[in-house]
Amino acid sequence: MSKSLQAIRGMNDILPEQTPLWRYFEGTVARLLDNYGYKQIRMPIVEFTELFKRSIGEVTDIVEKEMYTFEDRNGDSLTLRPEGTAACVRAVLEHGITGGGQVQKLWYIGPMFRHERPQKGRYRQFHQIGLEVFNLDGPDIDAELIIMTWRLWGELGIRDAVKLELNSLGTSESRGRYREALVEYLSAHHDKLDEDSQRRLKTNPLRVLDTKNADTQAVLVDAPKMADYLDDESRAHFEGLKARLDAVGIPYVLNPKLVRGLDYYSKTVFEWVTDKLGAQGTVCAGGRYDGLVEQMGGKPTAGVGFAMGIERLVLMLETLEQIPEEISRQVDVYLCAFGEQAELAGLALAERVRDQLPNLRLQVNAGAGSFKSQFKKADKSGALYALILGDDEMAQQVVGFKPLRGQGEQQSIAWDALAAHLATCVVQG
Repeated sequence: MSKSLQAIRGMNDILPEQTPLWRYFEGTVARLLDNYGYKQIRMPIVEFTELFKRSIGEVTDIVEKEMYTFEDRNGDSLTLRPEGTAACVRAVLEHGITGGGQVQKLWYIGPMFRHERPQKGRYRQFHQIGLEVFNLDGPDIDAELIIMTWRLWGELGIRDAVKLELNSLGTSESRGRYREALVEYLSAHHDKLDEDSQRRLKTNPLRVLDTKNADTQAVLVDAPKMADYLDDESRAHFEGLKARLDAVGIPYVLNPKLVRGLDYYSKTVFEWVTDKLGAQGTVCAGGRYDGLVEQMGGKPTAGVGFAMGIERLVLMLETLEQIPEEISRQVDVYLCAFGEQAELAGLALAERVRDQLPNLRLQVNAGAGSFKSQFKKADKSGALYALILGDDEMAQQVVGFKPLRGQGEQQSIAWDALAAHLATCVVQG
């Protein structure tokens, strides 16, 4: 017997009963970004491998271990994008839309790919909403990104379940001085470090700071602190960011071990974390990357952005039971028609109602069926009301109107009055 077909491990189907919550979340974010003046950009999911080596860093875990890389028929090395910032920078450079100091406030949505060990909230194909801003170098835009996410958490009803962590990585020069001091300190305690941290000490020492190993964490207690090596510009920038968050009333925690996993970050870095999802605690993260555009061949250009994981935030909404009632109901009204003439009249009536109420979710029964079977389908659809159209209703040019979710008697509504009646009942219902 041939092996049954199934999805690749860590790459999951999003089934019809799950997609309404995804659409609700994505729509909420899109409206918020529209309101703040951000524009959507859409990039390919496949890029030349060199793009990620140059941007993310060849000695990062992503490039070394996690990328889906392959040769195409031309012999070019291509990679499924593991994150969105590098692709967005490539796009704005290729099309010249940040030249001459043009400010660009962009956002994107789509799948990313990393070959990680799949677990709840962490998958090999995962979905992100990302946001990138170019040619604004002050702390005010850093603050705006954080304020927007704070507002989003409030709209989603999860604000009490997340915490903001902040740090500053300084400029590349100040970070270099700190890296030297950190390597010197950690080298003196080399034998006490876990194996992964020993490897990172040679390749990406700042990543040792966010180790989960308890023994290495104990070593880090007395390690040099990034704050002691910040240059004056970075320190002033960070103080400006904190002042703006204080002015709006957004609480935060300073985390000197927060470094992020990508080489291109500088100055501000931040994460929104939660304790509601087990080990996968980060739901949104980002920071400033003022040197990345130049590193990728462009002119010096300030940049800052973030990305949020859709799977994790959808899981949070489910875990905290913050799912609007209308999300679980995909049909407002279900029309049952009995007999050929009633079916024809029902189609025409349904289209007239849709013309008048374009946001009404009206489903017309398909496949005919007995009174009992159609009502069973109406009930299963989750609709609030059933419309009934049979011989008697046809003769009187009315439609039966029956509540399915609560009190109320069936009544007859004239065809020309149906839309107005539904507008009142569905809104109030």
